[in-house]
Amino acid sequence: MPALPADEARLLRLVRAHDRWRGRSVFNLLPSENAVSPRARSFLSSDLAGRYTLPVVTQFHGETIDNSYAGTRYTDEIEALGNAACARLFRAKHATLRPLSGHIAAMSAMVPLLPKGSTILAIAPDQGGYDGYAPGYLPAVFGWDVRPLPADGPGFSVEADTAVAEIRRERPTAVVLGQSFFLFPYPLAAIAEATHAVGALVFYDASHVLGLIAGGEFQDPLREGADVLYGSTHKSFPGPQGGILATDRTDLFEQIDPALVWRVFDNAHWNRIAGVAQTVLELERVGPEYARTVVKNSQALGRALSDRGIPLVAESLGFTRSHQLLLDGEELKRRHGIGPGALGRRWEKQRLVGDLAGRVGTAEVTRLGLVPEDMPRLSDLLVRAGIGKERVAAEVLAWRKQYPALRFA
Repeated sequence: MPALPADEARLLRLVRAHDRWRGRSVFNLLPSENAVSPRARSFLSSDLAGRYTLPVVTQFHGETIDNSYAGTRYTDEIEALGNAACARLFRAKHATLRPLSGHIAAMSAMVPLLPKGSTILAIAPDQGGYDGYAPGYLPAVFGWDVRPLPADGPGFSVEADTAVAEIRRERPTAVVLGQSFFLFPYPLAAIAEATHAVGALVFYDASHVLGLIAGGEFQDPLREGADVLYGSTHKSFPGPQGGILATDRTDLFEQIDPALVWRVFDNAHWNRIAGVAQTVLELERVGPEYARTVVKNSQALGRALSDRGIPLVAESLGFTRSHQLLLDGEELKRRHGIGPGALGRRWEKQRLVGDLAGRVGTAEVTRLGLVPEDMPRLSDLLVRAGIGKERVAAEVLAWRKQYPALRFA
């Protein structure tokens, strides 16, 4: 076999090295990532990767056609199967797997429903909110006025009375819920009631907690009053990178769905849709046990870290009800003379991959098979590597090798 050109050979080495490193040699504690099942991963490299389908009725050369492409009989069925499974999983009347990411899912929901000049309330980044909803980003692109919805409770939680008062004062066009630092459910019923009373919509960005919601944990947004639920599919939801959108409101979906093609995107990447559909089907089988174990692992790890002197926020509330824990950065510096970023870099050198912003996630280690009884051992490694500056990489690797396959898949 002839040798590969230099750059192709280097690229191959880099991809294989990444697969060994991140896929088999570390414990991943990033709350924004998860492990994709082998079957879902295989769909990403299927023939679907280079194919199109465009099931939109249009006129071409005076002829009415319902798809610009031939050869899509299986592609269209794959999408229909995935959409139906997604609707079942979230107990929604309508769902689509077409959004390419959580951010694109937000655009897919909001752009058709919010005209230019709309006012939205969203949690500010300095209170744990998603930067994409900040004034310089999505609102600036689409001509919306964004104002802060206070999240000043423990761990950037939202208090019902404060939120309701702000909604009544601002009378927005929409309230957007969802955070990057996301520990506790919202008082959604109260927020939805106040929002609907002023004629506004409730969008629930579940990007971080979508897998927990799929498993019946955290909260049930569509039953509690959200008009549209959406989010990314690679955080607590353990699929390939992409997005999901679901709603019970036919009137809203009839505005959203036709606006996806040629407005928000064109090709929705049907290999990705197949991979996400596979993950949806997996969660129909194992989602409840997976979601329960994620939350239990988070709470057990929080207690174990706290017992070993690592300060976390919201200890009095049990640390979290999601897949995330949040380090108390100021107290960490006071006690140990180190911030979350430097701590994360120490962990990384010892095969413990974490968040440099102070978050610790349990979704992927749960997917591997770790249970609450393992959390004291994990916390011990984190403390020894991060505070004690010990070399624990060999211990981590030996333990990681005990999980060659995913438990929840």
